[in-house]
Amino acid sequence: MKKCLTLFGICLALGFLQSCYYDVEEELYPDTGCQTEGITFSTEILKILQNQCFSCHDAANNFGGVTLENYESLKVYIDNGSLLGAIKHEDGFSAMPKNQAPLVECDIEKMETWINAGAPNN
Repeated sequence: MKKCLTLFGICLALGFLQSCYYDVEEELYPDTGCQTEGITFSTEILKILQNQCFSCHDAANNFGGVTLENYESLKVYIDNGSLLGAIKHEDGFSAMPKNQAPLVECDIEKMETWINAGAPNN
């Protein structure tokens, strides 16, 4: 009888432990997806360019004759497809940033979303 009660006690304790185990998927794995809604030149795109491109492609450096420092200069490379082709490392374009790791996928998605929306100067 004592063995039966001990075994019952162990099973009951394990049952409580198992039933108290509760995980919320959203808490364990928060959505860190790339937010591409409401992308604007002034808040998102300019920040990406400043952090990733201006060290070589601002007015002072102008490597390769490419300046991306202002919207008007940038628009030329948007319109001819070379900006997106370069950051996506597509065939026929010089992969950018040169001799460095590619931009993070989220930054590329933001740039592409903004360009596909007409690249507004907002």
